[in-house]
Amino acid sequence: MVSIVVLRGSGPATRMLLLRRASRYLDGAWSCVAGHVEAGETGAQAAWRELVEETGLLPAGFWATSYCEQFYDPANACIQLVPAFVAQVAEDVAVRLNGEHSAFRWARLDEAAVMVPFGSQRRLIAELRREFIERVPHPALRLGRA
Repeated sequence: MVSIVVLRGSGPATRMLLLRRASRYLDGAWSCVAGHVEAGETGAQAAWRELVEETGLLPAGFWATSYCEQFYDPANACIQLVPAFVAQVAEDVAVRLNGEHSAFRWARLDEAAVMVPFGSQRRLIAELRREFIERVPHPALRLGRA
């Protein structure tokens, strides 16, 4: 799996895209863009594909992070490590949801941290605030089109 945090704006005006799930798994929960890595894909390629499929967005900037969400997956009896990516988009982008989500919201990071269901997501938001908003991310993390 991969997780993609979509950001727009900068500094205190930064907003994060949250999507409301519309499926049996976590129905109604707010989350980032996320999805599975398909055979033959890298994590970055999967992140780019999932971003386009779920939102119709093409990022102006795309980064890897040094953060992986970690959680126990009871359905598969394993620990999942989910690498996180960041997509920066323009202020005026139009979000086009696919059938996996019923709504979207641009939230301040403090709002987003209250809305997401899992501690690893809240830790990811705190990490992004430190590494992508309060400072410029290291150039080595920047990815081209995946």
